Amino acid sequence: MLSLLSALTLAQVPQTAIDAFHRPARETIVQPQEIRVLPGKLDEIPVFNSNSPEVLYSAGILLSTFPPQGMFAPSAHLNLPLRGRFDIFSHHIARGRTEEDWLPKYHGLLVRNPNNYPVVMNVVQGVSYVTNPDAPFIDLPPVVENRGGMVFSGPGSRLAGDVLRGVDDNEFPDRLILQPGESKMLFNLPIQLGNARSTLLKVETSGNVYMASLAMPAIQQGNQRAHRPPTLEEWENLLAQGYLAFPRDRPPTPIGETRREVIYGRVAGVARGSQWQTQIVDEGGSYLSIPKLGEAFSYPISTVNAGTLGTGQIQSAPMLVRYPDTAYLAHGNYGVHYQFTLPLRNNGDRRKTVTLTLQTPLKSDREVGELAFLEPPGDRVFFRGSVQVRYKDELGLLREQFFHLVQRQGEQGKPLVTLSLKPGMTREVTVDFLYPPDATPPQVLTVSTEDNTLQVNKGSEEKIEINFE
Repeated sequence: MLSLLSALTLAQVPQTAIDAFHRPARETIVQPQEIRVLPGKLDEIPVFNSNSPEVLYSAGILLSTFPPQGMFAPSAHLNLPLRGRFDIFSHHIARGRTEEDWLPKYHGLLVRNPNNYPVVMNVVQGVSYVTNPDAPFIDLPPVVENRGGMVFSGPGSRLAGDVLRGVDDNEFPDRLILQPGESKMLFNLPIQLGNARSTLLKVETSGNVYMASLAMPAIQQGNQRAHRPPTLEEWENLLAQGYLAFPRDRPPTPIGETRREVIYGRVAGVARGSQWQTQIVDEGGSYLSIPKLGEAFSYPISTVNAGTLGTGQIQSAPMLVRYPDTAYLAHGNYGVHYQFTLPLRNNGDRRKTVTLTLQTPLKSDREVGELAFLEPPGDRVFFRGSVQVRYKDELGLLREQFFHLVQRQGEQGKPLVTLSLKPGMTREVTVDFLYPPDATPPQVLTVSTEDNTLQVNKGSEEKIEINFE
């Protein structure tokens, strides 16, 4: 192989072949361990989820919950009023078809009050970032402490970390007051070509509203490169006279259909479930017994059909309404808030060390007690976002840490928390994160136990025990 490559000129060898030649061979590492069903479930909070088509080329309707009556394209409207507490999530990329297509795309969210009384929409929290200049994709180490929240890579990574921290962007109004029959734009945000924008809002309304996620190029002014955002009137005309945005994403594989390649599809509809908050304890107990010495168990996170790691648990949020050519479930649970509390207890008779690690094993649906990893990990990033951990140290002081994680396919990860537990001791740990919009499931939270004593033999009988505390 070396002689063949040396005989060829660089121009004759594709760069991909050169990269493949220099890339180290990957080994699959199989770790036998218990895989447990994640306790709890998603809550009932609806999520207006606009992610298909992901790429915006021209004007069109991305997601409309308006009734179809009187609309030019009735099938583009899903007829579901929303009220009370719900979330709004969107993630889209802007691109042009030709060199002459230079105008930025605008992403608008139109809200209408269909009632005969005023409706107030309160924005509890709202964050939106675009790739450049807000959150460019940069290479980061696998684990970086993110105490100040300024470590991120990409808009999804920054959005998930900031929402977790309670950041509220002044880009959005604190409230909208809608008179009977009135429409207003909740946001009207530009996306320069080649950029992605991720947006998440938590809102609450005093009555029913209809909403539409819409895309439109900026409106050119004169013969120069001057342009302006679309107006409310232009957005309303697109809603009434427009079609679903085109081109469409690949249609999903029906749930339960067995194929070698499963296409999950992207989401355009209203999902049910914004948070997964749970206490992880022994069945019927009040604490979680740590694994035996040298053993581990894992809880899958964001599992999808055909990728439950043998648990049979599909965590993808169900859809209340959706378009027929989009995802059957909200696969990936983008923007969903996961919060786990683990009261870890050492039931043994010696001090032990327990670690908590977020990992990205290879996807599998086989019913076997093992996880598979790659060494070195794959090229594609499967998780890019911040995780918060909270626990009390041995002095009883609350410790709170933020870490930004970058994990590639098959990456085993490094421990987020390492605790030393005396016999009979219980120490509580909380793990908190929003599932990042550009992540690929599944991940697992792994609890493992190791002995923190070192046995040193001296002669045939005497042993010295060195305790690391």
